[in-house]
Amino acid sequence: MPEHGMNVANQFNSGGAIPMKDYKLYKCQICGDPYLGDHPPVNCPYCGAKQHYFIDGRDYVSPFTQEHNFTAAEQDNFRAALDIEIGNASFYKAASAAATNDFYKSLFKALMKVESEHASIFAKHLKVTKPELHDVEASADGEVNIQESHRREEIAIGSYSKFAEAATTPRAKQVFSALVEIEEDHLSLED
Repeated sequence: MPEHGMNVANQFNSGGAIPMKDYKLYKCQICGDPYLGDHPPVNCPYCGAKQHYFIDGRDYVSPFTQEHNFTAAEQDNFRAALDIEIGNASFYKAASAAATNDFYKSLFKALMKVESEHASIFAKHLKVTKPELHDVEASADGEVNIQESHRREEIAIGSYSKFAEAATTPRAKQVFSALVEIEEDHLSLED
């Protein structure tokens, strides 16, 4: 039985762990997912967005329920980005399954989850169901898959840079700019 006045989480808290009472709810302004911690994470664990995209959960207003009046060109760019992200997530799923060592299996699995989250962002803004991942070929050689990953990430970075530059609505510019940063992080992760 916990001591009077202490919650169970604090009763069993030990070592350098942060008491639950010091945790806050943060929300990522790019993907909308929640994060509990004493401060926002360096990168969103779901979409990879940088720390500056996190806000206090009490102040969060979902960008997916607001009317942004995206232009036809921005909607076309969201559709193109959705295709890129589904293709990349599908590749990473295959690369993880084909990997012969744990490092590559884990790396490609993590990248698959992040790219799938990116696809969800675009699908939500387009108000469509996110497409299923499809079967693609990947090598059993992790280094070969790293090279293919670099090629794919470079395409995403180039496309999203152009889409951000062309964007006229603040939300489209924000999403594409954030994804350029995230995809650039992926390149450095894979080196």
